[in-house]
Amino acid sequence: MSKEFLSELNVLCKVRHSNLIELIGYAAGGDSLFLVYEYAQNGALSDHLHKPENRDYKPLPWTARVQIALDVAKGLEHIHECTKPYYVHRYVKTSNILLDSNFRAKIADFGLVKLLEHSPEVAATASRIVGTFGYLAPEYIRDGCVTTKSDVYSFGVVLMELITGQPALLNRDVNPGNDHHSGEHRSLVDRVLSTLNAIENIMTGLTNFLDPNLTYYHKDSILQMGLLAKDCVDDNWRRRPNMSNVAIRLSLILISSKEWEKEECIYK
Repeated sequence: MSKEFLSELNVLCKVRHSNLIELIGYAAGGDSLFLVYEYAQNGALSDHLHKPENRDYKPLPWTARVQIALDVAKGLEHIHECTKPYYVHRYVKTSNILLDSNFRAKIADFGLVKLLEHSPEVAATASRIVGTFGYLAPEYIRDGCVTTKSDVYSFGVVLMELITGQPALLNRDVNPGNDHHSGEHRSLVDRVLSTLNAIENIMTGLTNFLDPNLTYYHKDSILQMGLLAKDCVDDNWRRRPNMSNVAIRLSLILISSKEWEKEECIYK
C-alpha cells in the first residue's frame, strides 16, 4: 500500500464530521487499491466555478458560495482544533471540495495529511513539498514549514476563487500587462492582492475581477469575504486568522447574505 493510501485510510477512520467526506470502505483487486467514499452528487467545486457551462452547470448563486465556504471552514476547524493529534490537510483546493445533492461542501483527499503532535500553531517541518502550486503558503514553499495556517492560506485562495470564478493559477492572457512575475502563469493571489493594494476603495478593486456569472449579489458580503480572503493569505503565517475565527466571520457573512436575499425577494 502507498503511503498516501494508508494516510487517507488512517485519518478518515479516526476523524468524522459532516463537512469531511465519509469513508465507506476500501477494496483491493490485483495490484489495485480502492477507497470507497460517500457519493457527492454535484461533483467538485472547481467544476462549478471554472467554466461551469462546459458541464451544463448553472452558476452558483452568491449565498450558496458563502455556505460552501462556511462548510469548508468548519471541516478544517474540526481537524485543526477538535482532534488529537491535530491535522494539517495540505491539499485544500476547489477540486478537493465536493458538493452533495444540497450543494453542501465536504473536504476530500486526505492522502497528504500532516500530523501535528503538540499544538496547531507549532510548526513542523515537511520532508518534501507536496500539494498544488497556487495554493501553497509561501513559508511552506520556502522552508517546508507546516502549521494549520498553511491550510488557512490555501483556504484564502479558495475564497478568492469563489469571488472571481478564476482558477488559482492564471494564464498570462487572463491579466495582460507588464509585471515582475516570470513564467507562463501568475497566481490568483498575486493578481487579487496587487489590485486591492493599488486601489484605495477595496470594493472597487473587488468589482474589477468579480465572477461575471455573479450578476446578483450582496455588495457588503462580497467586501467582507474579500477582506477575509486577504487576511487568510497574509505573507506572515502568524497574522493569519485560525479557522475558528474564519468560521465565525463567515457565519456573519452568511447571515447578512440571507437577510439581503430575503429583502430582495420581498421587493421583487
